[in-house]
Amino acid sequence: MKALFKSFIILIISSFSVFAQEMELDKMPSPEGGIEAIAKNVKYPAKAKEEGVEGKVFVKATIDEKGNVTETEIVRSVSKECDLAAVYAVEKTKWVPGEKDGKNISAQVTIPIAFKLSD
Repeated sequence: MKALFKSFIILIISSFSVFAQEMELDKMPSPEGGIEAIAKNVKYPAKAKEEGVEGKVFVKATIDEKGNVTETEIVRSVSKECDLAAVYAVEKTKWVPGEKDGKNISAQVTIPIAFKLSD
């Protein structure tokens, strides 16, 4: 009989990074509702659980001036399934846009999402 795993998804987004910004922002984009907003959208893929896949996916996302995710890119991969689950969670989340001089602007953030199984 296969060992059953309790799955835990650890969401670590305390260290957003800005990539390719031409200017410093006064305020970085952030998920509406905090990290829980992203966490509720993350589903550990069944295939990854069955195969014991664990690791941290880094998703680079462009957040537009309205708080929508307009582009995503996998910066660091774990598996195809976990990568897709991480991108889905980021895309489904509504964001507070970045600000510069009191105006909303488009900005990029990198969100690390860790997938970890425990027995």
